[in-house]
Amino acid sequence: MKKTIFLALALLASVSLNTAQAAKKKKKVEEPAAPVAATPSPIQLVSGSDSVSYTGGMTVTNGLIPFLQQQQGVDTTYMADFVRGFMEGVKAGDNPQMKAYIAGLQIADQVNSRMLPGITNEFTDSPDSIIADVFYRGFTDAVTNDTTHFRQADAEAYFQKKQQADKLAKEEKLYGPNREAGKKFLAENATKDGVIVTPSGLQYKVLVKGEGEVPQLTDKVQVNYEGRLIDGTVFDASARHGDKPSTFRPDQVIKGWTEALTMMPVGSKWQLYIPQELAYGDRNSGQIKPYSALIFDVELVGIDKPAATEKPAEKKNVRKK
Repeated sequence: MKKTIFLALALLASVSLNTAQAAKKKKKVEEPAAPVAATPSPIQLVSGSDSVSYTGGMTVTNGLIPFLQQQQGVDTTYMADFVRGFMEGVKAGDNPQMKAYIAGLQIADQVNSRMLPGITNEFTDSPDSIIADVFYRGFTDAVTNDTTHFRQADAEAYFQKKQQADKLAKEEKLYGPNREAGKKFLAENATKDGVIVTPSGLQYKVLVKGEGEVPQLTDKVQVNYEGRLIDGTVFDASARHGDKPSTFRPDQVIKGWTEALTMMPVGSKWQLYIPQELAYGDRNSGQIKPYSALIFDVELVGIDKPAATEKPAEKKNVRKK
C-alpha cells in the first residue's frame, strides 16, 4: 500500500514563515522580506529504496541540531533558511563557482567566530587595535593576490613584528607594576635578619633546621606547604589537597622550589621568597598574575625511596667440555 509522508522539513519551513509573518505585524515600519524557502512538495515512498533513502537522510541528522546551535551558533527559528542553503549546496554539485561561494561562506563563519575574536583580544590594551573592516580587506586582498600595500611575506613579517612588540607593551601596561612591586619586595626582604640570598636570586629563611638526607632531583619528596602572594593572599596549600603531604619530584616544580628542595635536609622548614623568573614568569596561573614574586612556607617531611629490589642470582661458572 502506498504511503504518503510529508518531509519534516516542510513543517520547519512553515513554522519559520509563520513566525516571521507574526513578527512583521508587530512592527510599524515594514522591512524588506528575506528570501523564504519554498515549501517542499509531498513525497511518496513507493519502494524499499524510497524508504531506506528517506530514513537514511533522517538518520544522518542525529545530533545535527545541537551541533548547529552549540558549534555554529544557528538560531533554529531560521531552519527554513538552513534548508535553503543546504539545498543550494546540494544543487551546486561540481559547479566551481558555487563551490567557491559556499567555501567563502564557511570560511567567513570561521573567521568571524574564531580567528577575528582571538586576534582582536590579543591586541586589546596594546598600542594598536584590530579594525574588522580593514582586517577583512587584508584577508580578501591576500586571497585575490592584490599586492597594492604588501606582498604576502612582507605582510606576515610586519604583523609578527608588531604582534611581538604590542605583546610586550601590553604586558608592561598590565603587569609591569606587579613585576616592579615584586622587585621592591625582594630588595627590602634581602636585608632582613636570617634571609639568605642565593646566586640565582632565590631567597630563603630557615625556620626549622632539619638533620636528614638532602633530596636529589629525581627523588620523590613529601612536602607540606603554603603559597602566598606578596600581599599575603594564600593561593595554594597542601592542606587543600588532603591531610597527607604532597608528593612530587624536585624536577617537576618551579625553578625556585627545585633549587630549595635540593638544598633542604629532611625535617627542615624554610620560608622561600621566589623571584618571578624562578616562579611562573610571564604565565598567568589562576590567582598568580604574570611576573609575580611568591612566598612559600615549605616543610620537607621525607623522601619516598623505591623499595629495594632483590639482587639477581649470581651466575655459576660452568666448565666447558
